[in-house]
Amino acid sequence: MSIIKKINEEPKEYQERALDAVCINESHLTHPWWHNFKYLAVGLAFGIIFVKAEIISWFRIQEMFRLQSFHMYGVIGSAIAIGALSVFIIKKFNIKTIHGEEVEFHKKEFNKGQVIGGLLFGLGWAITGACPGPLFAQIGTGATVISITLLSAILGTWVYGYFREKLPH
Repeated sequence: MSIIKKINEEPKEYQERALDAVCINESHLTHPWWHNFKYLAVGLAFGIIFVKAEIISWFRIQEMFRLQSFHMYGVIGSAIAIGALSVFIIKKFNIKTIHGEEVEFHKKEFNKGQVIGGLLFGLGWAITGACPGPLFAQIGTGATVISITLLSAILGTWVYGYFREKLPH
């Protein structure tokens, strides 16, 4: 049963929440728990790359927001270009996952909450010098003060979930 058909059979509230979901693709494959170590390995590799490329550097992030350096814009621009090229190739050649599952792309509708959320995210990123991805790498390098940023991110996520129904979407 396709996920879209499944969503259409759910109550209206679930249907609306599903539209806000980041990803509605769902794999029905099951693996032993130790298969998750591959994600740990990829996370560690990304952490090392982030540190070596200075992507997690508070100084580099501040340079970006002060328009003093191209470094972070180059990294972000490269990521966007590689992501767009990857999506194009997946669609063009109908590439499947390593387990043979089809990759589905779903259109997302624009709403004003995305602008508000993006502005809040950017403001927090500029103030703290950290975004959610590199938080753990920053803590891992010994910048333990970032733990406050991590706890704030968790609290902010909880507050959003609590007030979600009252916020503009």
